[in-house]
Amino acid sequence: MPVSERGRSPATIFIVATILIDSIGFGVVIPVLPRLVMEVGQFDLAQATWMGGWLSVVYAAMQFLCGPLAGNLGDRFGRRPVLLLSLAGLSIDYLIMGFAPSLLWLFVGRLLAGVFGASFSPASAALADITPPEQRAKRFGLIGASFGIGFIIGPALGGLLGELDHRAPFYVAAALAGINFTFGLFFFPETLAKEYRRSFSLARANPVGALLSARKMRGVLGLAGILLLWNIASMIYPATWAYFAIAQYGWSNGMIGVSLVLAGVAMAIVQVKILGPVVARFRERRTAMIGTAVAATGYLTFALVPYAWVGLVVVAITGLQALVQPSITALMSQRAPTDAQGEMQGFIGSLNAIGAIAGPLLFNPALAWFTSAEAPVRFPGAAFVIASAFALCAFTALAMTRKIRDQDAGSNIPSATGS
Repeated sequence: MPVSERGRSPATIFIVATILIDSIGFGVVIPVLPRLVMEVGQFDLAQATWMGGWLSVVYAAMQFLCGPLAGNLGDRFGRRPVLLLSLAGLSIDYLIMGFAPSLLWLFVGRLLAGVFGASFSPASAALADITPPEQRAKRFGLIGASFGIGFIIGPALGGLLGELDHRAPFYVAAALAGINFTFGLFFFPETLAKEYRRSFSLARANPVGALLSARKMRGVLGLAGILLLWNIASMIYPATWAYFAIAQYGWSNGMIGVSLVLAGVAMAIVQVKILGPVVARFRERRTAMIGTAVAATGYLTFALVPYAWVGLVVVAITGLQALVQPSITALMSQRAPTDAQGEMQGFIGSLNAIGAIAGPLLFNPALAWFTSAEAPVRFPGAAFVIASAFALCAFTALAMTRKIRDQDAGSNIPSATGS
């Protein structure tokens, strides 16, 4: 590892800050996007729900394509240049979104956000560089916690500023990305030693190549399938929550922001205080089972109980779903060699992106149809029923999976360049 004990602290701070900035930018959009789409497109809520789904698909599609590319570039050139370029691009993108005069420019903004938001893969790989395999579930929890905190700050800013101006949150996100870029430029050390770098291969720097490479790592594909099921289920929040909250509860931008802040607080508490002890007690597989079971139950409650106060309580309880992603990510990371951590995280990023593509294509049309004038019955909770089914499938797959040995990873796996 090229980072000294002294250098690991600023490296970790910057990695966590990078994910935090990404999640703030992601979260800041959610409370204001429905009404911004309605404004620039002259749509009603049902039409805006359809269009919002396509905006999410464009963002996720670029994440899907660029995730493996970013991970492989990080394996070749190091994590530092990839992360810095990503942050610079995000700052520019938020300005484009803020000044967008039409729906077309919103699509351009979401496309660029997907390209430069692919920093999750090299950031996760950088954290893996400076963390022993047996400690990665806990350290990946820091990434989840930063995402949760971002989901506190982002929606809070989006909801508060959105009460004044739909565009103001984007300007704040641009400034934050610029500040983080400046910090990284001066204080973020490279985490990947030159002896662990490998030649760049375009065949591996794409989703198909990443899948073929991951297939050679024992136990990865089964975990990938489970993670994909979970990613689709968990997209119910970012894809539909703001639209659902308007349709189900009649909430304003500010109230939507409050509910997302509550979700972020719950997720952060779970990641920081609960994840480590639960993984130590139950190991990663069972920890993921707990999270998926709580999520499946919570989603069904959202769908069937149309009371706002119940919705807020369930938002807090379903914070336990934050146990799932870091647990499965750690299991997959343990099965990747040192010189392929970036590639593995890129592969995971592509799985996240597939879920982020499939989720809006499933959830937004269901919500739009059952809140439109043509629907035979008004049922805003239809999308949450679908999400609950996917979460239950992930739980079932985890339960049927043969117990995974936590020692069967990391140093026992040959280098990808030597296989």
